[in-house]
Parts: sequence; C-alpha cells; structure tokens
Amino acid sequence: MIIQNFDDLATSEKKKDCLEILEEGLQAANPENILPKYVTPNKIKINGKIFNLEKYSNIYSVAFGKAGDSMTRALNAIVPIKSGIIVIPKGSKSIIKGKKFQIFNSRHPKPDKTSVKAAKEVMKFVQNKKSGELIIFLVSGGGSSLLAMPDGITLEDKVHVTDVLLKSGATIQEFNCIRKHLSKIKGGRLVENMKCEGVSLVMSDVEGDDLSSIASGTTYMDNTTYSDALEVINKYKIRWKMPQEVLDVLEKGKNSTNEISKPKIENFVVASNKDCLQAMKVKAKEKGYKITTLKLFGDIKEAVTKIIEKISDEEKTCILFGGEPTVKVLGKGMGGRNQELVLRLLKNSQKLKKIVIASIGTDGIDGNSVFAGAITENVKVDLSMMKEFLKNSDSGRFFQKQKGNIVTNATHTNLMDIGVILR
Repeated sequence: MIIQNFDDLATSEKKKDCLEILEEGLQAANPENILPKYVTPNKIKINGKIFNLEKYSNIYSVAFGKAGDSMTRALNAIVPIKSGIIVIPKGSKSIIKGKKFQIFNSRHPKPDKTSVKAAKEVMKFVQNKKSGELIIFLVSGGGSSLLAMPDGITLEDKVHVTDVLLKSGATIQEFNCIRKHLSKIKGGRLVENMKCEGVSLVMSDVEGDDLSSIASGTTYMDNTTYSDALEVINKYKIRWKMPQEVLDVLEKGKNSTNEISKPKIENFVVASNKDCLQAMKVKAKEKGYKITTLKLFGDIKEAVTKIIEKISDEEKTCILFGGEPTVKVLGKGMGGRNQELVLRLLKNSQKLKKIVIASIGTDGIDGNSVFAGAITENVKVDLSMMKEFLKNSDSGRFFQKQKGNIVTNATHTNLMDIGVILR
C-alpha cells in the first residue's frame, strides 16, 4: 500500500472506494510497472524504434528527478548497468544502494550547493564516455532544481528567481522557460558535446508531455527563446523582483543566437498522467461507477468550476481528474495544490448532495506540507472559516483539523496530480 494511513481514512464505503482508486493511480506511476514495457535485457523498443543494447561495449545510466532512484532500480533489474549517477530530492532516501551508483540528494523546488555539485559531476560523467558506449538517461519531474549550473548569475540569484516564480502563479512551462535561459546544462546543453550514444526515457510531469519542459529539457532542446523568458517576467509583473544580473543575462541572450534548436539524442516519454488515470478508470469501472475524466491545468479557481459543473445528481458516478492547476500563494500557511483544490471543492459543494472529494500529488509531497493531498466528504463547514484558511494558503492545517490529510511520504515517482470525486 502506498497510501500509509489508508485504514484511518477509509471511514465509509465511499471513502474506501475513493482511496482504492487513488492507490491504483499511484501504483501505475511506479517505474517498475512502466520500464519493463519498453526495456528487455538486449533491447529498448519504443515508438517503433529499436535500440540494440548488445552492440555497446558499456551501458551507463544518469537519472535525475523525483523518480531517479526508482527508475534506476527498475532499469538495473533488466539491463547490466556498468555505473551511473542518481540525483534525487533531499529527504528522499534512495531505494537503490550499491557502489556502482553515485547518489546526490539536492534541494527541491529551490536548488542548493548540492544541485551545483551534482550538475558538475553529471556533466563530467557524460563527457568522459567514449564512442561505442551508451548512456541511458532517466528523466523525471523535479530535475530542474536538482541539477543546477547557473549561467552568468550566482546560485543565490537562481534561488531567488525560483522563489519569485513559485509564488507568481506561472505555469511550469513558463517557469522552465526562464530556468533554461539561466543555465549551462538545461535546454539540451548537457548532451551537446557528448561523444558516446544516448537515449532518454522520460516520465512526464507537464501538460501535453512537452519534452522541452520536463526537467527543463536537460537532454532534449530548447523551443523557447530569451525573449520568451523576458515576456514571462513582464506577464507576471515580477521584473522589479528580479536581480539585475538575471535581467542582464536575458537581455544579452536576446541578441545572441545561442539556442539549441534540435535534440542531440532521442527522447521518449515512457509514462504520463494518462497512465494513472487509465488505471484509476479500470478500478472505478470494476466497482460499478459511471466515469467522467477531466484534465486540469491553469488557474485553480477555474479548475474548481470545471469540476463542479461535471458533478452529477446520479448515484454511483465518478469524476477522475489529473493534471496540475496553478496556485498563487497568498499567505504563509501550510499546504499545496491538492489540499487547496479539495478545500475549494468542499467550499463550493456545500449545497450539493453527499460526495467524496480527494486529490493527491503522485510524488507524495503536496506543496510545503508533508502530506500527499486530502480526502473529505462535503460535510457542512463554516464558510468564513474555509475562506480564512484559503486566504492564508493554509489548506494543510485545515485538513489536519478535519483528519483528512493523505500520507504516502515520497513515492519516488512523479506524474502530476490525480483526483477523484464519488457520488
């Protein structure tokens, strides 16, 4: 069981159903259930392409992101990896041990000194491999801050920019557009001068599975420009919060041709939020629910409206949703996107018949809380109290009081958010 407090939360038949459906979604995001679909001991077969592994003198792996260790473990169980590097978030204990893997725990969502050290080691590792050898890159969300090699700015500047963007309400694509243009490693630069061959297997945590945005396209390319980065800064009116050095790098870059326009190696999305929703659909169907599926991106208030409109009066109906709405952080409270979404749905469904509402981050960490998300029934709650918690971005504490927080701890995967509404 990935949901650790399952029994405490399953206080009714409907809640039990809801948690079982979420659990199915989480299991589908486990790399051990994903990589064997594409990788065998002698080949990688994906999207009609075949990589014959027997022709390489040595095979290495470089993994970065929230699923770095679990992807490595899944790959290492199939293919004889000579050695590799794993970069995962601080506080996430690697589930693979062994002398052949160098493991770094760097900070997320803001980079730290270990992010810089890890980036330098990865760059050195990649550039030292010879022709006739293969590196399998294992990429998952979170890679943007876990590997950091600031370009023309200090690490402190990079941390400050990340902090500003986290609170701005910018989408992950906009966020990564800026990060790529302040980095010596992102937007395909990591693999730019590689002598060996490479292939990148990617778990997607962004809308439309945009390879140039997942982990800031470290092994892919950059389909955005310095001008785009400046436009994002202007759009969210955060220019005045940006260090002058950052603006200088972007302005200078605007007049250069220093963009990588095509991928140096093949990149393939091996898993996405759709895989979670598909597994959840099968489980909900098995339980006899009539299902509606929604994709949620953009402002969280619009996401709530979209869900509320779809709630049916019919019995035994189920709404499954996945994606990653954006939240503007207003206060100093504790919580994240998922807990806020559940609280907003609770607030807006007070007059509806009885439903169960739940939403979790597949990575197991929702915002600045230790919880994955929350589950609740639309019980009557004082409206002004809910508004107060929302105003302080404090959804995590609200659900602590309600005993509705879902605990998984770090799941060693990351395929965005998943949620369920049952009637």
